[in-house]
Amino acid sequence: MVPAWAGALAGLASGGVALGIAQLVAGFVGPETFPVVAVGDVTVDLTPAPVKDFAIRTFGASDKAVLIGGVLVVLAGVAALIGVLARRRLAYGFAGLGGFAVVGLLAVLTRPDTNGALDALPTLVGAFAGAWTLSWLVRRAGGPAMAASAASAGSSGSAAAPDGDTAERPGISDTSGASNASDASSVSGEPRASGVSDDSATSGAERHGVSAVERPAVVRSGADLRAFDRRRLLTGVAGGAVVATAATVLGRQFGGRQALDAARAELALPRPATPARPIPAGANLGLKGLAPFITPNRDFYEVHTALVLPQVDPNEWRLRIHGLVDRPVEFSYADLLKMPLTEADVTLTCVSNEVGGDLVGNARWLGVRMADVLRRAGLRSDADMLLSTSADGFTCGTPADVVMDGRDALFAVAMNGEVLPVSHGFPVRQVVPGLYGYVSATKWLVDIKVTRFDQDEAYWTPRGWSAMGPIKTQSRIDIPATGDSLKVGRTTIAGVAWAQHTGVDAVEVRVDRGQWREARLAETPGADTWRQWSIDWDATAGQHTIEVRATDAAGRTQTEEMAPPAPDGATGWHTITVQVA
Repeated sequence: MVPAWAGALAGLASGGVALGIAQLVAGFVGPETFPVVAVGDVTVDLTPAPVKDFAIRTFGASDKAVLIGGVLVVLAGVAALIGVLARRRLAYGFAGLGGFAVVGLLAVLTRPDTNGALDALPTLVGAFAGAWTLSWLVRRAGGPAMAASAASAGSSGSAAAPDGDTAERPGISDTSGASNASDASSVSGEPRASGVSDDSATSGAERHGVSAVERPAVVRSGADLRAFDRRRLLTGVAGGAVVATAATVLGRQFGGRQALDAARAELALPRPATPARPIPAGANLGLKGLAPFITPNRDFYEVHTALVLPQVDPNEWRLRIHGLVDRPVEFSYADLLKMPLTEADVTLTCVSNEVGGDLVGNARWLGVRMADVLRRAGLRSDADMLLSTSADGFTCGTPADVVMDGRDALFAVAMNGEVLPVSHGFPVRQVVPGLYGYVSATKWLVDIKVTRFDQDEAYWTPRGWSAMGPIKTQSRIDIPATGDSLKVGRTTIAGVAWAQHTGVDAVEVRVDRGQWREARLAETPGADTWRQWSIDWDATAGQHTIEVRATDAAGRTQTEEMAPPAPDGATGWHTITVQVA
């Protein structure tokens, strides 16, 4: 019998091969058809909003990687269990792999952008490869054979040797009694061990002068009595690991990532017809630890539901605008670049951002004004919602009046002077100042249905989030950080504040619930960006609590009342504690 640890090892290797081959096939069919990704996407969709908020708070931009890791850990545990069961009967292992194939198929085929039977190919081919590998490894290790035993060949005095050859037992013949004993004791091809009492077997053996204790096991010709072979198992597992790794690497390469990067690198961006205002010299206070006015692309926060970033070829990209319009229209990427481009500095904020959180960033965007494009389609007077759809099926609902009121709402194609990164929505995404991202910032944009809020719902609305999403005035302390140890004497407190499309008019700071003091505000090119602020403080020994609040240009001051992000954005004053000695 193959030991349990060996069965688990065979199961893990088989699972690795199954996933590797599935990844390889998905590289040709589409990375979103990889069953692990499809199951992960379903998990994201079914996860309650509070759990999603916790994941974003705890893991930030790594939340998707943590989810995929969790799925793989679960798969590894079940694969090991399947291997343990398969060492007794391969049918058990095949049933387990079949069950996982069904789960993967359901996840893949229920995706919003499924292509039908072709999308099932990675899961099916991967499951077949895993089943074949499991059978091969278990038999290689000396487990149960798949073929049925040959018919009984009459009396025989031979037994199977460990290497599979026949070992002759001279002087012993197989009488009917011994044969019956062997048949009765060998269910699944394993003989009963010698020394087990059986009257008929004993009498048959004693007639030839051999005691029952000395009588060796006698089995029918064709039974599978191979001993466990550790070396053959381990070499087989090593081979499976090589196949799984190679298939995974090739699958990712074939997934189109490299080709897409090359396409991005070849794109030449037109000059903006309407350039952004120059960034004022005083927009950056130049303090170490303070968020810069422009957030570098590599540092800009990422929050999306896609586990695998959509790989959209700009040459095949199309934007369709339809619904409550006079003239449905469709644009290619080249069409968009031929239109007058606008450059604008806009701060984006995720609705999941906690008070004092870092899911906010400021960038210089380049794109076509959404209002100009929508006017070509002709919005009807009863339309109040733009239901935008991403290449991966995600939807968000944007208030139409906000987009059409003159602000720099863009179909963006570039970010901070470079072609839009894939992780930020290449080739085209939405950027709408003044709205949280979940109702405005669709990445990998491919479709806009002009509709009404009382007729359609976007992705997050049925999950408990507000249908609208105006950004709330917020401020954050960047330096010092909570828990810092400071020296007695003058120090600087600084941070950022934002109230997109309204603008920040004042920032106030207080220590230990004393008097509010107004901070110095950095310059800003407009109302759609955050604003740096700073204030000097003569720190005294002891533990101190520092709070900040902002007031926007409309005279609204942040509320002290703490509220979580759901359903329409967090509120409260950012508060930190420092130690001075």
